[in-house]
Formats: sequence, structure tokens, C-alpha cells
Amino acid sequence: MKLFIILWLTGMTGVISLWGINLPIPEDEKFLLPLWAIKLLSLIQPTILLSIAVLIGVALAHKVGLSAPLAEAVSNKTSISQAIQPQVLPGLIGGLLGSIVLIAINFFTKPFLPSNFVMKAEALSNNTSFLTRILYGGLTEELLLRWGMMTLFVWIGWRIFTNGQGEPSPFYFVGAIALSAFLFGLGHLPLAFALGTQVNTLIVTYIIAGNSFFGLIAGYLYWNQGLEAAMIAHIVFHIIAVTANYFTR
Repeated sequence: MKLFIILWLTGMTGVISLWGINLPIPEDEKFLLPLWAIKLLSLIQPTILLSIAVLIGVALAHKVGLSAPLAEAVSNKTSISQAIQPQVLPGLIGGLLGSIVLIAINFFTKPFLPSNFVMKAEALSNNTSFLTRILYGGLTEELLLRWGMMTLFVWIGWRIFTNGQGEPSPFYFVGAIALSAFLFGLGHLPLAFALGTQVNTLIVTYIIAGNSFFGLIAGYLYWNQGLEAAMIAHIVFHIIAVTANYFTR
């Protein structure tokens, strides 16, 4: 129960940070509820999804050999430094590698994307605060996609093919990493459609491929190092992406 609370509160910092995003509501549009109430209601879905993901991870992660070493150290009152130290360098390397590849993909793909899509996507990106990127992207998304979804996929494969006997085969982890990474990329598509521009095959491929690649890195880190390594990589990616965007305006 203590581990659930620690991870849930960690993820909720990201959910709450979504409050600062300006919703794309036309100025002349009238609603029955005030804007603050609409924003509050918009936080319900991610809160529910986060709660489910954290519960799944707490229930199943250790059964398949996955872990959140830092959160578990805090929960069990054991050495925090010993829990986080092995994860820092892999997380930094993963974040740097992901940043380089995704920035390169963006650089070479951008000239071929529709200009109105690029303009609106950049406006949305600039409207998303640095804090939201770090907290929601770096913490909440990793709890949703890795701690919850990837853990569940590994457990399902393990139960179906070996009836939960012995240690899960690396095959299950590779499959879970790939599937959760693909769904991570797929999960970014609604934002593209919400921009109100034409979404073609190139845009869909660009969004799914770019985000899926980082999902592979984060999934590998979660499997081999721990959840916090994936979080570190995700945070590093956003720091580098924001910095690169600032200097290339």
C-alpha cells in the first residue's frame, strides 16, 4: 500500500501540472460550466488511468522481475543512494541517445510535413510548460506506459505461455517493450488530430515512429535498470528537446 501511495503521488504531480495547459477552446464558444470546472473535469481521466497503472505495477511487477528501486527504497526505508545510483548513468545515456535520434528525425522530416501542421504543432509545444513536460512526460507517462502497461504485457505473456512458472523469458520483455512503445507512439496521434489540420500518412508515421523509438529505450531501461532509469531518460529528453528548440527558433 505504501508503494502504491508513493508512485501514485509521484504520477499525480504530472496530472496536476496539466492544469496549466490552455485548452484549445474558441473564444466565442459558450459552455454551461466555467473554464476552471472544465479543466478540473479534464483531469479525471488521467487520474483514473494513473491509478489503474500504478495498481497493476504494484501487483505484478515483482512477479515478473521488474521494479521501481527508488520508490521501493523509500517505501521500505532502505538506502536511497544504493537504489538510484545504478540507474542514473544508464538513464542519462538513454535520454541523450533518444534526444539525438529524435532531434535528427525532426530535422530531416520537418521540411516534408505540411506547414500548417508544423506551425500548430509548434504552437502547442510552446504552450506546454517545461514543468508539465518534466512531470507528466517524465514521471506520469512512465508510470502509465512502463510500470502499468509494459508490466501487464510481460505478465500476460508469462501466464499464457508458461502458466506463470519460472522466470519470464526475455522474449516476453522484448515483446512487451515493443508493444508498449508502439502504443506510446500511437497515443500521441489524438494530439495531431486535435490540431485541426490535415493528418496524412507521413504525419502518422512521423509521430508513431519518433515516439515509439523513445519508448523502446525507456522500456529497455525499465527492464534492465528499473523504472526510475526510464524516468531519468524521459526527463533528460525533454530538457534537451526544450533547450534545442530554444536555440533553433
